[in-house]
Amino acid sequence: MILRIEMTSDTPIYQQIRNKIVFGVARGYIKPGDSLPTVRQLANDIGVNPMTVNKAYALLKKEGIIVIERRHGAKISDCRTGGNAFESDFDRRVELLVSEARMKGASKQDIKKHISDLIDTVYD
Repeated sequence: MILRIEMTSDTPIYQQIRNKIVFGVARGYIKPGDSLPTVRQLANDIGVNPMTVNKAYALLKKEGIIVIERRHGAKISDCRTGGNAFESDFDRRVELLVSEARMKGASKQDIKKHISDLIDTVYD
């Protein structure tokens, strides 16, 4: 697994790792049941401290995106079963992003078009 991490980004590295794995699952590059590299392996591959990868994996586990088994390591869980896709946190985050776009002058139509294009990139 190769993740491209932006070391100069304002987004913390553990959050970038988390986000890249979520994008990979959503786009079908990583499938439920697929194993993730060990913490040490991924840390070595991308050149970060293992504690950073461990923090990303802990967050993914807390969110139910991965399961961690002592003998088999971290695997992608099947998030499609039994989960609520639109939890309250989802609405709050999207509402905040839409509000930020409106503050910056985007029209309702601009926002709808932009979000529609983003949805297409995930589902294509």
